[in-house]
Amino acid sequence: MSEGEVFHEKQRLELCAIHALNNVLQEQVFTKETADDICKRLAPQCVVNPHRSMLGTGNYDVNVIMAALQSRELAAVWWDKRRTVQSLCVDKVQGFILNVPSRVSLGIVSLPVKRRHWLAVRQVNGHYYNLDSKLKSPVLMGGMMTIEQLSPDVAEMLLVVRRDVEEYGTWLNSDDLRK
Repeated sequence: MSEGEVFHEKQRLELCAIHALNNVLQEQVFTKETADDICKRLAPQCVVNPHRSMLGTGNYDVNVIMAALQSRELAAVWWDKRRTVQSLCVDKVQGFILNVPSRVSLGIVSLPVKRRHWLAVRQVNGHYYNLDSKLKSPVLMGGMMTIEQLSPDVAEMLLVVRRDVEEYGTWLNSDDLRK
């Protein structure tokens, strides 16, 4: 499969969480409106919703990502960075959503401030792609993946798996279950 055949949404506003979800699912499923609805369900009594930007431009938190995945019979499993990628049963993992530090820019000026940014990595036809919405197009990573390839600055990594895989822990190799 060529890079042109891999679904890839590009960054708009502060919608990186939505782009990461859609990129990991390989189709446009979620919109700003669906994410805002999730925010309202998560904090119905709040005047200022704690799960998104006060300005209404996005910047959704992990709770929105987890609820969005649950609406698709999927789950997000927090990855323990002390484990190696070889601990994963990768055929049970649909994709990865990472939270990484990202520079803030105003036009061509880069500010000395970093914010958190959500991005997706997914295997498509035997090859892993970095589907960061800030990239112009998907970046082929190869057939095997390491956390270092994803980003040396990964703050958090979520495994996107089916709900039953999460429930039974089959995303982890059986040898690592005993540890």
